[in-house]
Formats: sequence, structure tokens, C-alpha cells
Amino acid sequence: MSAREAARSAATRLQEAGVPEPVASAEVLLSELLGTGRAELALYERPLTEEQASVYEAWISRRIQREPVQRILGYAYFRNLRLDLNEDTLIPRPDTESVVDLALERIDLRGYPCVVLDVGTGSGAIAISIAQERPRCEVHATDISEAAIEISRENAARNEAAVSFHKADVASGLQELDKKVDVLVSNPPYVDETSAEHRLAPEVRKWDPPAALYSGADEYTFFRRIFDETPSLLTDSADVVLEIGDGQAERVLGLGESSGFSPLGVRNDLAGTPRAVLLRWEGG
Repeated sequence: MSAREAARSAATRLQEAGVPEPVASAEVLLSELLGTGRAELALYERPLTEEQASVYEAWISRRIQREPVQRILGYAYFRNLRLDLNEDTLIPRPDTESVVDLALERIDLRGYPCVVLDVGTGSGAIAISIAQERPRCEVHATDISEAAIEISRENAARNEAAVSFHKADVASGLQELDKKVDVLVSNPPYVDETSAEHRLAPEVRKWDPPAALYSGADEYTFFRRIFDETPSLLTDSADVVLEIGDGQAERVLGLGESSGFSPLGVRNDLAGTPRAVLLRWEGG
């Protein structure tokens, strides 16, 4: 069976199983297996080897069970990066690129020197992107998971990005950064567990780490913690960029304002959904 035929057959099986975007899943998995571009599959006439066919069959079977493509591969692409994943890291998604874009804009407006802190870094997607694209910044990143810190550190090294990683729960243990952070950015857990069954696709609900996904019964818990616990780290007029879930923008901005932050606006993702909020710490 040629690559083109294998992808077509796999896409049909995925579609029949109700897997979203079956053609994309089939083609991405096969192109990664063959080490070729997805667009080149149509021209790839050589038949799959027995080993390739066996691996591809196993991968498609896993995708039928709604395991995400990135979990099957063990890595994900984000902006200019390829990031390895483990069970303690969220899959970085295109939605979060709008968070990075907003943070980069604030860095450019502020100028240098600029100290950036990414709270809850996971695979390192946000911190490594900023460090790679704005190498003059001093970039720090935290996570509560040692396993996440380990793999994000490896991701930074592989992508030749200078990031200082800290094992920390929000702002705990970061005294060295007191009054030094100019831009704080975070994609915190913002899904309450009670609504997860209705709000999240199986690819997220079953395969992303609960600690990075769920905020407990209150979906605003970690936003409150960021507003309450990080001011000691922030310079006067520091910018704060936070990823948010659907329908959360107004509430998060209000919580920040109640804690002494000035709400400055909302940024949509590529689908037009409000995805990031911007606030400023005025000091005090």
C-alpha cells in the first residue's frame, strides 16, 4: 500500500469512528512517521515497509480511541518550536499563540531590559517562545511539577532558548525576583471539574494532566491566586497577560481590578474567541 492509499484508508476509519478532522490526523501521523511534509504525501508513491505499516496501524488505533496526535507522537509543534511532552504537560495549542503575541507586543512597547515570568510553564511553550523570539529578555518560568520542569528545560536547550526554570507553586520561593518582573504571563488551570464533561473534548479531558487543566470547583481559583500572590514580584506598571477560557474575560478583569490591577483589554485567538486578558500592576 502506498503512503497516499494508507492515509486515505486511515482517514476513512477515523471518520467512521467519529474522530474530528480525520484527514488531518491520518496525514500528520503518516508524514511524521515517514519524515516528510504532509503536502508531499500525495507524491509519495513508495509502498510502506512492513515495519512502517505496523507502526502506522498502531498509531491509528490509538487515535480511534481519541488519543491526541501529539500524545501519540510524544511531541507537539508550537510557533517555531518542537516541544517534547510528558504526562505532566499540557499539549500546547494554537489558541495560546495569541497569548504569546500579546506578551511580545508588551515587551516591544516596554523596551529593554525586560524580565519576563511565565507561571505554570508546562512544556515551556510560552517561555521558550518569548526567549527565542526576544532573546534580549531575561525569561523565567515556573511549574509545580518536577517532571514538567525537567522536560521544559530539555525543550529550551534543544531550541537554544535561555530560560531559567524554577519549581514553584505560583509565586512561592521566588524571592530572587521580588520587584523585578516586568511582564508576567500565564496559562493557568481554568476549568472547573464539574463542567469538564460538557466543556472539554475527550482529547483534552482524558489525556491532559488534571493538575494543569482543572482549577477545582471554582474556575477562577488560579486567577485569584495570581492576583493575590504575585504583586511582590512585579515592578510598578508591570504587564500581566493571562490566558482565559470561554466567557471568562470580564470576570477575570474584574477580579484583577479588585486586587489593584488596571484592566487594559482582551485579545482574541485566531478563531475570534477571547483568549487573553491584559492588565497592569500599578504598584502600591
